[in-house]
Parts: sequence; structure tokens; C-alpha cells
Amino acid sequence: MGSEAKIVCVTGASGFIGSWLIMRLLEQDYVVRATVRDPENVKKVKHLLELPNAKTHLSLWKADLSEEGSFDEAIQGCTGVFHVATPMDFESKDPENEVIKPTINGVLDIMKACVKAKTVKRIVFTSSAGTVDVEEHKKPVYDENCWSDLDFVQSVKMTGWMYFVSKTLAEQAAWKFAKENNIDLITIIPTLVVGPFIMSSMPPSLITALSLITGNESHYGIIKQGNYVHLDDLCIAHIFLFENSKAEGRYICSSHDANIHDLAKLLKQKYPEYSVPTKFKDIDENLTRVVFSSKKLTDMGFEFKYSLEDMFVGAVETCREKGLIPLSHQLPSIPDADDKQAAIKLQVSEEVVPLPKDLPAIN
Repeated sequence: MGSEAKIVCVTGASGFIGSWLIMRLLEQDYVVRATVRDPENVKKVKHLLELPNAKTHLSLWKADLSEEGSFDEAIQGCTGVFHVATPMDFESKDPENEVIKPTINGVLDIMKACVKAKTVKRIVFTSSAGTVDVEEHKKPVYDENCWSDLDFVQSVKMTGWMYFVSKTLAEQAAWKFAKENNIDLITIIPTLVVGPFIMSSMPPSLITALSLITGNESHYGIIKQGNYVHLDDLCIAHIFLFENSKAEGRYICSSHDANIHDLAKLLKQKYPEYSVPTKFKDIDENLTRVVFSSKKLTDMGFEFKYSLEDMFVGAVETCREKGLIPLSHQLPSIPDADDKQAAIKLQVSEEVVPLPKDLPAIN
């Protein structure tokens, strides 16, 4: 986008992806306007204010996806917008009004703010793999032409169903609005995002990614035929696509495919103290992998840097450092593996579940 594109807005700034993206933008001398629901909530913004270059290049702005026009001021004067924020509440009692509508209306409100500003040259919208592959029968390979089957999602209502619906409808609405208003829109579609992080609470995607450690069986279906990307690779890809003048359309961002057995083997080898299960009820031991193709992204010259092991070691070690999962010496002396895993699940669930309604996430 050129050297002049240095003032950007990042929504969902305090979350898993948003905070790391801001860190990388600040490193590259961008001036960042970070939107959060409550800039005065020190606990939620402290990690942003402590970033290198934050004192000179970062400002916090109050904005809420459910409040029309609340992003106008932050976006005015920006040359780019990274829309990362999204409601994510798997426990919602009213998913239509608490998750789905705010997600759709939020992206449209942000795009309207870009039209009003007249300075925004490109919007990068963080979509989700949940817009691509949620259907009754899995394809062997998914690319940017694929969309999730919302009739199937609504009929089954699996874990996270409201998130899949909200992200799919929001991205489709964004593309329609972009076409009608001649907006330069890029959507980036990450698979499950894993890695180290700077926020203080447990990132929602790690509740899923580390479910084999915590024993959260309701998330096993999501990692059954899993696809993964390192948080840092994803954030660098956001900036890469924002700056590349030839970028257009949707981009899958996924570096590794691994089924639940592959992941269990990796985690059991790295962290035997967590009693990771190796057999799963109703899951075939010869399960095939499902591929998310990032060919469109890599053909433009983007290179992924991190391995699957890098992702999970980074995630586990950060969770341990922040006290979100127990250290090995804190585990109970229980000989039975199932009881030990139940103890871990209890400790983790007390700290991070249910998800707060205002927790921004991505993927």
C-alpha cells in the first residue's frame, strides 16, 4: 500500500489476534488506533500500553460492535482498517442477538465508517475457517471458493454453531457492501490459531486447541480433522496482504493439517505429565487429514515460519506462565490418568469458562 499507509485502525485490539497484530504493526512504525469496548479497563488494556512504541504510536479508542457509528471517530483519517473484533460466546442464551446480529451489523458499520472517512484505502477483515468447511461431509481439500453449509449448521447446532453462522453471514454481507460501495476489501481466513500470546486471559481458540490437555471433550470434534496456523504467521500475513497492492479477495491462512491422533501424539510426547488421551470414542483411528489450501497466499510470496510444535509449545508455555493451566509440579498425585485429567479440567474451567460475553476472538 506504500509508505504513506501508516495510520491504521485495529478493532478487537485487546484480544488474542488484535493485540499481537498491534505489536507487529508498532514494530513496523505504524501509528495504530486501537478500538476496545472500555479503554478505562486497565486489566484489559495494560498489555497494549506496555508494548514497545506504544507511548508514541498507539492510542486507545472506545467502540462497540453493537453501537452504530461508534467506530466513526477512530477510523476518520486512517488509511487502513484491520477488523479483527467479533463477539464470541459459545454459552450465549440468545445467540441471534448477542452473537450473530452484532457480528453482521458491526462489520457493516465499520465499512460505513470507512466510506465516511474517505481516507481508507483498504480493509482487512479477519474471517474464519468456520465460513469455509462446516458441512455434513468433509471435502479432502478446501480453498477460497468454499463456503460453509448454514442449513446444516443450524440443524445440528454443534459446539460453536453461532460463531460459524455469524462469521459466514458477516463475511458475505461485507463482500456485498464492498462491491456496492467500491471498497478495497481483503478477507483473511485463518484456521485454528495457536501460539504464544500477550493478553492476560485464556484465548478462546486455545480452549479448543488445548482441549486434549484440559479434557474439554466438547471441543474434540473441532480438532478431529484440524487445521492450524501460528498466531505470529497470521498477524504477519495480515500486514503482508494489507501492503501488497496485488492482493484481492479471500485468502486462507493455514500452515498445518493434523488430525486429533497426530495432535495427541505430539502433546503426549512433549507434555507426558498432562495425561493426554490417545483413544477417542467414535473417532476412527485411521482418520484422514483435511487440507486447507493456502496456495493463493503463498503464491503471492508469503512464507510460513512456524511448525506445529512451535505453535503448541508456545501456547502451553504461555498458559503455564500466566497460571492458566497448572505446571507439572502442581498436578495432583493421582495414579489414574482419567482422574488426573479431570483435576486439570476442573482447574482450567474454574478460571476460563464460561467465556465472558465481551471476549473478542477470531477464528
